[in-house]
Amino acid sequence: MILTSTMTGIASPDPLQHAFKVKSAPHAGRSGSRPLQLNDDLWQQWWQQPTKAEKRALYIHVPFCRKRCSFCNFFENGAKPERISDYMNRLCQQLTIAAQTPLAQSQPFDTVYVGGGTPTDIKAEEIAALGKAIQQFPLTADTEITLEGRLNGFDDDKWHSALDNGFNRFSFGVQSFDTEVRKAAGRFDDKQTLLDRIQQLSQHPTASIVIDLIFGLPGQTMEIWQQDIDAAIASGAHGVDLYQLIGLGGTRIDKASEKGKILGTDTSEFQADSQTRANMYAYGANKLESNEWQRLSSCHWRRDDRERSIYNSLAKSGIEILPFGAGGGGSIHGHGMMNARDLSEWHQAHESQTSELASIKAPVKDPVRVPGMALSPNPSAAFDAVFKRGLDSGVLAFNKVEAEVLAHLQPLFAAWQQNGLATLDDKALSLTLAGRFWNVNMQTGLFEFLATNPIAEAKIAS
Repeated sequence: MILTSTMTGIASPDPLQHAFKVKSAPHAGRSGSRPLQLNDDLWQQWWQQPTKAEKRALYIHVPFCRKRCSFCNFFENGAKPERISDYMNRLCQQLTIAAQTPLAQSQPFDTVYVGGGTPTDIKAEEIAALGKAIQQFPLTADTEITLEGRLNGFDDDKWHSALDNGFNRFSFGVQSFDTEVRKAAGRFDDKQTLLDRIQQLSQHPTASIVIDLIFGLPGQTMEIWQQDIDAAIASGAHGVDLYQLIGLGGTRIDKASEKGKILGTDTSEFQADSQTRANMYAYGANKLESNEWQRLSSCHWRRDDRERSIYNSLAKSGIEILPFGAGGGGSIHGHGMMNARDLSEWHQAHESQTSELASIKAPVKDPVRVPGMALSPNPSAAFDAVFKRGLDSGVLAFNKVEAEVLAHLQPLFAAWQQNGLATLDDKALSLTLAGRFWNVNMQTGLFEFLATNPIAEAKIAS
């Protein structure tokens, strides 16, 4: 049995700060998949075949932003109105076609997520058209339909258009309320403008308003972070995510760092190290929970039960997620899918299909097969999902795992407990505050443990 510090963390008087060196990725995972040669025949077969999935989602990608934030490494396309309109017209056409297929109609969808990019940059009438296209899919009675974006530019016309066309959850990337930190990060609007707008939108009787905050931004001191948490509580928002700034390559922060610079505020170049970010997380978690916010995952809390976070929860369970749009990702019949980001190639695929079908006077039965990557089903997906979901929530229930697997993992679990990352009893492994902060590292460590110390037959209890 081989155990390494990257699996177990290290013994430390303060595991919150020192159990691991640094969080180096936003998510953990492993893949037993391989690239799949996807041809037109197989693509058409997929859409004409009913699903076997019990839980499903739609992911719709809107790859446009008016401005590139300093921490972002996936900026794709500038938000030019003409380009957006062309894209949205084609996207809604594709959704309408897909909604009528046997694949789509065979099982209702539990959640829909419109992400980006900045989906709220589209026009009010485009939001309406998108909502109408989504409504053509079979949806559960209480389907969660999320529109992601920013508060700047999300005016009353867009707000009412979204509400009138089925959207019931709104996720806004606030990142920080501090005006100077926001300016340095490339965000619009000052603190008071944000607070006023969130308080206004949160008065709606049923819609869920969720805000994202990032801790560790350049110029963001502990005092500013504490003010960010206080502002989030005072804002009236129904849910909040606390995300750690990750040093991803290709961001403006990363490029500045390569030159020995910090993209701080006009008055501060403070840059929180890993230990300070750990303390920021602890402050935010403790402050929210002391104000009776319920923790739904290691990074998400809610004020009341209107906020459900269904998409984020189910996505960690390996459910079927039908992806649409350039850059959209998901899965179809267990096959991983990632649409290419290149917008010109995405449009070209649509034009080619239209021309081809018109030449033979054939009806359109399936959505366009756009450029991208397809992967074979991952044989360990269901197994891995149990651990990812459990560790992300903070509690891994042992009744979800076969006895032989639990026995195999006991040395790892015992090491986590010894290092202050978890507690064990006969029913579950529960993460400590430190464990919740380091849960992505722990997930990565668990998958490393399984790869290094393979178990003959890893099974999940039904």
